[in-house]
Amino acid sequence: MKRIAIIGSTGYIGTQALQIVEKYPDKFKVAALTANSNSELLIAQAKKFKSDYAGICNADEYRKVKDSLACEVGCGTECLKDAASVDCDIVLVAVVGCVGLISVLAAIEKGTTIALANKEPLVAAGELVTKLAREKGVELLPVDSEHSAIWQCLRAGHKSDLKRLILTASGGPFYGYDKSKLFSVTPEDAVKHPTWQMGKKISVDSATMMNKGLEIIEARWLFDTLNIDYVIHPQSIIHSMVEFCDGSVIAQMSSPDMRLPIQTAFSYPERLESDVKPLDFCNMTFLSPKEDLFPLPKVAKKCLQTGKTAPCVMNAANEAAVALFLNGKISFLQIGELVQKTLDAATVREYGSAQEIFAVHNETYEKLMMDYN
Repeated sequence: MKRIAIIGSTGYIGTQALQIVEKYPDKFKVAALTANSNSELLIAQAKKFKSDYAGICNADEYRKVKDSLACEVGCGTECLKDAASVDCDIVLVAVVGCVGLISVLAAIEKGTTIALANKEPLVAAGELVTKLAREKGVELLPVDSEHSAIWQCLRAGHKSDLKRLILTASGGPFYGYDKSKLFSVTPEDAVKHPTWQMGKKISVDSATMMNKGLEIIEARWLFDTLNIDYVIHPQSIIHSMVEFCDGSVIAQMSSPDMRLPIQTAFSYPERLESDVKPLDFCNMTFLSPKEDLFPLPKVAKKCLQTGKTAPCVMNAANEAAVALFLNGKISFLQIGELVQKTLDAATVREYGSAQEIFAVHNETYEKLMMDYN
């Protein structure tokens, strides 16, 4: 039986992960759970799954959680470290934002396999994270549907035979828009993803196409290659592809359901039956990206080439810009403009520690929030 710590158990990925644990009680046991502020759901989850540890980031909710549970209860961002340090086999990191780096580093230090659903740690500090993981012999198992697909497809050949990775993107809700229509996009419009049910931040990232930019950087560190392209595939049936040197393209296909990549990471190297809807072999289309309207993947690729703290600055600026947009402080088109403006003004430098990454992230994020609030 595998013991699982779920960092971000009340979010979309976390709740899906618990469905898998519930379906296979003889295979998986919950060791730890954390939530940002949803204390009611966290309490219910901890009781139902008999978690050994529960953490709540919002200090105002701590007493409620502490008084309701018999298990150990933690509070604040420290709980993200403590939960990832418990005795377990897999740490699922499913929080939103660079804060997930706290749990990733704690799991690496403990020597625990990481199921990674949180893009930002590898975007902001991919070189550091992968170096430490190699030194500790820690596996990073991808949970994003695109990276899980690539991980599965790569088993069809040797690393030396790889030509390129091809990520797929749904195109988000605004692929068919022209620039004049994008001016009037509201937060309510942006969080309505056409294929996936996701949290607000990742839904906006999908709408701006920054999500694909983040995934390109994440793929670089997960799979150790810079040969990464992407294509628009509105049906989200093919989750990504790998092209080998002989021209063969291997694709992973399934109905769009995040339970599958989560379960694939949990059960690896086994495969278990799932409740994912059987694939409907409908018409599948592939379209070219529109980087004139959605330039953020191109911005991300440039940051990847620049290296150093450039991806961290980009990620922090995007986190702030999305928050400002959702709070009605800036327009949809200003998200990309703010990211580019921040990068243009940034002093990119080498980094050697997580502390430096957090300092760059916090400085960038807080300055933008202050400027627009």
